[in-house]
Amino acid sequence: MLHFPRLVRWLLLAAFLICLIGAGVVGAMVYAVNARLPDVQALRTIELQEPMYVYARDGRLIGLFGEMRRYPVRIQQVPLRVRQAFLAAEDANFYEHGGVDPSGIARAVWLLAKTGGQERVAGGSTITQQVAKQFFLSSEYSFRRKFAEMLLAMKMERELSKDEIFELYLNKSFFGNRAYGVAAAAEYYYGKTLDQLSLDEAATLAGIPKFPSSGNPISNPERARLRRDNYILPRMAELGFVSRAEAEAARQVPMHAAPHEPKVEVYAPYVAEMVRQQMVDRFGGDVLNKGYRVTTTIDPVLQAAADRAVVDGLRVYDRRHGWRKPEQSVQIPAGADPRAIGQLLRAIPAQGGLLPAVVVDNGGGVLRVVLADGRELALAGSALAWTGKPAAALAQRGDVVRVRRLPGDKPDAPPQWELDQIPRAQAALVSLDADTGALRALVGGYSFAGNKFNRATQARRQPGSSFKPFLYAAAFERGFNPASIVLDAPVVFKDRKGHEWRPQNDTGNFAGPMRIREALVQSRNLVSVRLLDAIGVDYARRYISHFGFDEASLPPNLSMSLGTASLTPLSVARGYTAFANGGFLVTPWVIDSVRDRDGKVVFQEHPAIACPTCQTAAVPGQPATTASVGGKVDGFDLGPAGAAPAPASPAAQTASPAPAPAPADQPAPSLAPRAIDPRVAWQLASMMRDVVKRGTATAARVLNRDDIGGKTGSTNEHRDAWFSGFGGPYVTTVWVGRDDFQSLGYREYGGKAALPIWISYMQVALKDQPLRLPDPPAGMVKVVVGANGRLLPGGDGDGGIVEWIKAEDLQRMQEEALTEPEPQDSQQAPAEQAFDIF
Repeated sequence: MLHFPRLVRWLLLAAFLICLIGAGVVGAMVYAVNARLPDVQALRTIELQEPMYVYARDGRLIGLFGEMRRYPVRIQQVPLRVRQAFLAAEDANFYEHGGVDPSGIARAVWLLAKTGGQERVAGGSTITQQVAKQFFLSSEYSFRRKFAEMLLAMKMERELSKDEIFELYLNKSFFGNRAYGVAAAAEYYYGKTLDQLSLDEAATLAGIPKFPSSGNPISNPERARLRRDNYILPRMAELGFVSRAEAEAARQVPMHAAPHEPKVEVYAPYVAEMVRQQMVDRFGGDVLNKGYRVTTTIDPVLQAAADRAVVDGLRVYDRRHGWRKPEQSVQIPAGADPRAIGQLLRAIPAQGGLLPAVVVDNGGGVLRVVLADGRELALAGSALAWTGKPAAALAQRGDVVRVRRLPGDKPDAPPQWELDQIPRAQAALVSLDADTGALRALVGGYSFAGNKFNRATQARRQPGSSFKPFLYAAAFERGFNPASIVLDAPVVFKDRKGHEWRPQNDTGNFAGPMRIREALVQSRNLVSVRLLDAIGVDYARRYISHFGFDEASLPPNLSMSLGTASLTPLSVARGYTAFANGGFLVTPWVIDSVRDRDGKVVFQEHPAIACPTCQTAAVPGQPATTASVGGKVDGFDLGPAGAAPAPASPAAQTASPAPAPAPADQPAPSLAPRAIDPRVAWQLASMMRDVVKRGTATAARVLNRDDIGGKTGSTNEHRDAWFSGFGGPYVTTVWVGRDDFQSLGYREYGGKAALPIWISYMQVALKDQPLRLPDPPAGMVKVVVGANGRLLPGGDGDGGIVEWIKAEDLQRMQEEALTEPEPQDSQQAPAEQAFDIF
């Protein structure tokens, strides 16, 4: 009997020792794990990944970039009912426990022990534990990870408030389909903000984080419905969050989630991609996840007009060249219904508003097609009229064609459709503010979905005759003027190897001696060649580089006079700004400002501006301030700045008063460098206005404005068609061509293929804009000349032609007027002249 109490004592002592050792082991484990736990205070300042937003200048959305959809919200912005739905689904005792749920943890540990940690088991994780896992721990299923999660959760409960933890959970949780956070989930699945969610929608969202990929209401609506109806809504009623009647009513609502992408309000995909690249260059590769808000210089109205002008202009061009065979064919399975046929088009994107369609029948004069969504259309009559072909000759069963919904349909009328085709040609349009270089509109091609290559900034094409104004400016700096006479006659050039070059006019004829103004108006190639030969190729290249071109890109021979340099539409538009703004070289830019997720401005552009009334450098080609002439700015390749200056004119040395000082809270505006003499800029602008009035661009007179001017351009075999011009505050360049460098077709000149696009755009851009007709700059004199370019006595304009010339050119013209002109036989064709070139 005495041995039993002793045995009990030994057992109790052993149990005590075991508990003591266990406590020591647990304490050691807690100490070891605690020592490696992260600082939870970092959660107060953590930056959740957010996409980058790109906006037009008025705040409308252009694009959204980033791997995640996330819109962080404060806990106060989450409606009570939404919060209650998540508490019912995940952790009803969240506001009572200290970070862990003992019963839930015991259940999870027991299941882990039973499965040996080889299977995923449910149970136990509170909202606090889930936050700890989301921010600090891996997804590993083990005792060690679970133990660290518990300790970290308790630490978080000691250092953070319940609302702070709940807010982190609501913003961090993954809801499938790249939606992170409850606000992004509400927008994606229902197109709503949190305060607009109904009870059934809130309950559905609360059920997603448990199975974000396989149980969201789009990938598996039935599973999502069962979790909403059989668990979350009854649990909300049980906890008193809603009444039984409310829960039952919500259960009766059918699942209605659908994808809702953020609404792009301004369609400018080429601009959005430019901004993305520039932001990566400026802020680094992770810029797309930091929630930056980028405001651009893009004008939404002008951008829409530019896109419409390009699409419509290419359609008109393409229809001039007739119907082509369908772009591809598909095999229609036997017995396939319209929806199954539509599925054959799932990999073919819409382009330029043209939807792909499969031809299912072409009999009876009707082309029957099926769209990607399974809709059936019957095209006949006016829908096919432009092709000039019967339905049977247009396409066969299985062919993939394009259809276009006609604009102007009445809301209550059935939509009207028309057969169409993707144009073979491409186009680019660039529109700049002439005084600041701000990009107001840009289109890089017919369809970004079809081809992401940005022809406005990346395509280097020959500008043809639209390059001539740059050459004429160089000639005017060398002493020529709009009234100077140059011979339009055959010429042949020979090099040392005996190779001959015989440039020709587009018309094939010759006009003999003519004034330079008329040569530009009529786009006479031989006058340009003779001008370049007279001033010298090396000098011309140096001078023309002042327009922002890389001198190395300008051909070192006389072919440069015909526009054989390979230039981007953006660089040509930039060069033309000098004619419109009084001779300054502005730098194109598109990013106006960048704000971080907290609204703090982290970048603000302060462009160098053109200011004819401001103090400027005396010598063209030299900067008026420290503003850069060349290099790479905001991703635009602007070329080098090391060109030698052109000879300065006396009038260019006169300075005007400085502008009024900037407000105290803003930096003073810097002045753009002077590219050319302001008087030369004025002369060229005047001549290009004549190109519109009576030259190769008379179609632009439909704009009914006296301040528009520009120059057409075409290249050999009509591979490229250009029009660059100005009006009001804008300079706009349009290029049309084919990516494969094939011909656009017979007589597809710049005035026919590119100018209509320019006109369509400028009709919108110039609406309500005041006329911009600057007076001649200081240092110019008005003279009257005859058709032969010689001064006429009196100078009153009667019987002569009024010209404005540089003051220093007057003496030379007076001396020429005193010499006897050589007689010209108007009946004799000009003889071909030969020159040696080396």
